[in-house]
Amino acid sequence: MKPRNYHQFFRVIAIALFSLSSVVVAQTAASRPPKGPGNIVVRTKFGGQIFGFDIDQNGTEGVLADVTYLNNGNALSAVETFDQKTGKILKVISKTENQDEDIVVGIVGTSTAIVEHEGGKGIFVTKRPYRLISPLDANQYTGQLKPPHFDKDDVVFGLSRNQGSPIAAFIVQDNVFPGYNNFVFSWDVAKNTFGKEVKMTGDPNFEYDMTPAFALDTKTNTAVLAGDLGCVKGCSPDIGLVDLASGEFSHFAGLGVGSANGLAVDSEDGIACTTTSEDANVQFYDLKTQTGFTELLPGATNGRVQSGTDVEYDPIHKLFLVGQPFSSTAAEGSSIQVYDPQGNLVESVNGFGSSTFNLAFSYIALLPKQRSGFVNAPPGLRSFTY
Repeated sequence: MKPRNYHQFFRVIAIALFSLSSVVVAQTAASRPPKGPGNIVVRTKFGGQIFGFDIDQNGTEGVLADVTYLNNGNALSAVETFDQKTGKILKVISKTENQDEDIVVGIVGTSTAIVEHEGGKGIFVTKRPYRLISPLDANQYTGQLKPPHFDKDDVVFGLSRNQGSPIAAFIVQDNVFPGYNNFVFSWDVAKNTFGKEVKMTGDPNFEYDMTPAFALDTKTNTAVLAGDLGCVKGCSPDIGLVDLASGEFSHFAGLGVGSANGLAVDSEDGIACTTTSEDANVQFYDLKTQTGFTELLPGATNGRVQSGTDVEYDPIHKLFLVGQPFSSTAAEGSSIQVYDPQGNLVESVNGFGSSTFNLAFSYIALLPKQRSGFVNAPPGLRSFTY
């Protein structure tokens, strides 16, 4: 009997596995929709403007605020849930026709949506409860977010975008004289416990009247801020770091020109990605070494016009998505530029907007498992794939 040829045997198996793998990859690529704007459109129930929206990465629904200003000086304000697959409005959770307004802050933890309700008379807000829909598919308010010392003068203007994590972080403006200040804090969504409030004092780039971009490094429990220097030309943003456990605040000099438009963090690798308002660059920072570099958005020739706005991170495919209202990779309209954490351009997702209308990309809501998402494309929301 001849001895077995193990080398030949394993070579045959390897080739077979490679062939099978190639078929699976080809089938997966073929089954994925082509990148770009999709066919799912979400239109508000009452035809109003969208005052904040988000989509549940762990469910099948999304939520938006639908606001229309009426001729009598009042506002029709509604909070609505919708089906991610069809775009159909599922439930009107609340509706008012007075001078109150609702704003969807976002979704945190596992399917917990936060809605700010501003109630009052004229320009004066007399109440500002932060209502919860938890889980979102309950399609009704289930409670309130009640951090210590919060009152009607505390305005949440930044929320960490890290659904699935038990910890969420907020940056807030305490909007009352003489105690004007910005502060950050964390919330354990499942336990309903709050971290200490850390005031942004001692650095004018993060204090009151500045609206720094905001994100959370979940691995180190560190809030990351990209400061707004309040200048128009010739300055770079500061990068702020807040240890949410100890309250320690530090900062280092950032890159780019102008205020920070967007910020997202790859917590696994400790990488932050920002965009700036006066150039067409995207910046990448190693948060541990506090060093970074910049990359010009692909094909950009006009710094201010073609600058990026919102940045979001897909932790499954390890991708940063950068909104670009005036595209540098398409003849007209808007684009999303996709980068890996090393600063390499992965792809350009074109086809948003038109020659007469450009998307602002104030928020790019992602569904990482499906490599898709939604953006605000008036008169509603539009799906996309990448």
